[in-house]
Amino acid sequence: MPQTLDAAAVRSWCSLALEALGREREEIDAINVYPVADGDTGTNLYLTVESAAQAVEAVFAAHETGASEPAPADAVRAMAHGALIGARGNSGTILAQLLRGMAEVLADAAPTDPEGAGGDRLAPALRRAAGLAREAVAHPVEGTILSVASAAAEAAERSAAERSGSADAGATVRAAYAGARAALAATPDQLPVLGRAGVVDAGGRGLLAVLGALVRSLTGETPAAFPMGHRRYEDPAAVVSAIESCAPEGGPAFEVIYLLEADDTAVARLRARLDGLGDSLVVVGGDGLWNVHIHVDDAGAAVEAGVEAGRPYRIRITHFGAAAEELPERVQRAVVAVVPGEGLAGLCAEVGATTVLARPGEPPASGELVEAIRRAHAREVVLLPNDAALRHTAAVAAEQARTEGVRVALIPTRAAVQGIAALAVHQPDRRFDEDVVAMTTAAGATRYAELAVAERQSWTMAGICQAGDVLGLIDGDVAVFGADLTPTAEAVLSRMLAAGGELVTLVLGDEVPDALADRLEIYVRDGHLAVDTVVYRGGRQSVPLLIGVE
Repeated sequence: MPQTLDAAAVRSWCSLALEALGREREEIDAINVYPVADGDTGTNLYLTVESAAQAVEAVFAAHETGASEPAPADAVRAMAHGALIGARGNSGTILAQLLRGMAEVLADAAPTDPEGAGGDRLAPALRRAAGLAREAVAHPVEGTILSVASAAAEAAERSAAERSGSADAGATVRAAYAGARAALAATPDQLPVLGRAGVVDAGGRGLLAVLGALVRSLTGETPAAFPMGHRRYEDPAAVVSAIESCAPEGGPAFEVIYLLEADDTAVARLRARLDGLGDSLVVVGGDGLWNVHIHVDDAGAAVEAGVEAGRPYRIRITHFGAAAEELPERVQRAVVAVVPGEGLAGLCAEVGATTVLARPGEPPASGELVEAIRRAHAREVVLLPNDAALRHTAAVAAEQARTEGVRVALIPTRAAVQGIAALAVHQPDRRFDEDVVAMTTAAGATRYAELAVAERQSWTMAGICQAGDVLGLIDGDVAVFGADLTPTAEAVLSRMLAAGGELVTLVLGDEVPDALADRLEIYVRDGHLAVDTVVYRGGRQSVPLLIGVE
């Protein structure tokens, strides 16, 4: 087993942590008492780590054609960034900051530790993580995930000191796990609400699972598990009753979470303003991107504060204790679609679809898709991932939704233009199976292409391209490339229309001028009189131009 935290070990750590939280999610949810007994800490931690794991996998996917694996610094930065953009709930947001703190130290060590971080770097990384997490919480409380993180760092430092700074990563993480385990056991004596319920802190329990995965990834050993049994009660019904009795009366009504693009000065003002609006305030991140979490009565004011500070997005507002019977009657059928830009989100919403925005470099996690399916509030849902890379994520979300009693059909659309074609033939008043078949047929009959800009010199199916070249990808493979967008787009259309077609769909990114669409419409009309062209503005998307041919 590796004795340094190299890129492969980071990948393994994420995978094992996701596996551990998947096993223990429901039990962690069941002991969720503080700060709100809403039973979702395990789920939130799972979704946060899932986003981190996806980001690391994306880094490895980008290196598939190369002979070497990613640099350790790239892997740990991806892990931290993925956790930041996918953080859920109070504990998930704090975990994201813990991973960011570790990444700061481990990535900075990359020039001197090109093969990965040893035990001499892991101890200060854990210390930085614990300190950064405390700074992110407006009012830190002992007996929580913060106490467990601090204990892990202290134990790792003692272990490293006893070995005179030895680079034995295995010994360091074993000590960190043991320190965290002892601290977790002490949480009911530190936080009265836990003591009354007879449970340990749920967030701390989840962090222990993540640290246990780190031990496994570096040593191959499975550390001693923390008993999930509650300290005081053996009867599950008694535990539930105790937890319910701990729920505060008259607490904030809403949980508000959003990502925020803002500078440090604006975020400092935002912290002060939000601190006066509610509690459980956690603001994590840096370098212009932040994740904001707060419990408030006035959700609108919390979002408005974010608007004043910068640009909030991926806004999630949850009403605590919303009763199921208060929900409106389910509609019979809905469509949930992943879209690459705000323009297409508006287009899809106009025809009744519930959308999930996939920002450049930030693919949605399965939890976001499940949330969108829930928002659709339908008995039957057609799910359009609109990206080949999201097929597995969408399948996981569909399976989860099915366990909640929703009938879900996953149409494996590989591009947004295939999703548009499927929506064009969607008829919610016909039988579900017939509607799914028609939508699948329309999507499958649509060839798709995109124009992207090469980031570096590389070998493609069309030859060796240079950084800055415009790549024309048809059905996922580079077919042509050139120096300018317009002639490359024309070459792509020529190849696609050579096989026939009746309709060309063009989706333009924010920075592409209308003149390009006009030029391409003329090009299609001059060469193919029977082919129509439709143009949409996609907004801010990862590539300048998407093309579909039906």
